[in-house]
Amino acid sequence: MPDEPLLDDPVTMRILTELRRDSRIPNATLAERVGLSASSCWRRVRALEESGAIRRYTVALDDAVLGDGFKAIVHVNLVRHDAAMVQDFIRMTRITPAVRAAYATTGAADYHLHVTCRDLAAYNRFLDDHLLSLPAVKGAQTFLVLKTIKEEDGPG
Repeated sequence: MPDEPLLDDPVTMRILTELRRDSRIPNATLAERVGLSASSCWRRVRALEESGAIRRYTVALDDAVLGDGFKAIVHVNLVRHDAAMVQDFIRMTRITPAVRAAYATTGAADYHLHVTCRDLAAYNRFLDDHLLSLPAVKGAQTFLVLKTIKEEDGPG
């Protein structure tokens, strides 16, 4: 692999594009699509994995098919940023399946959560049982997702 940054290499970018589209693509097919021999392609993918550029392979879930038709972006503010309270909040986001992504941010909210649930009743249970029951949480503002425009790990 060249010493230049990974994203400056057009072949590497084509490899990453194909793997993002289908991480289960056979190496021979991937090599053909990006114009490399199978062994050269395998070495590049292996180098991307070893460098950490490819952290893991995953599956894209279709929330609607799975019955999770309710999506929201939730802005969360904490009362205090005491280390133990923040860790409790972070732990909740990591172990609660309804929380698909969580970001610490600058601006008016301390955290932004991407939450999916079956319906409004399930979302209310998430609020009561998980989010608002935490002593660190001062409040949450919910923004309903009306339509998904782009989602990297979603259906293609």
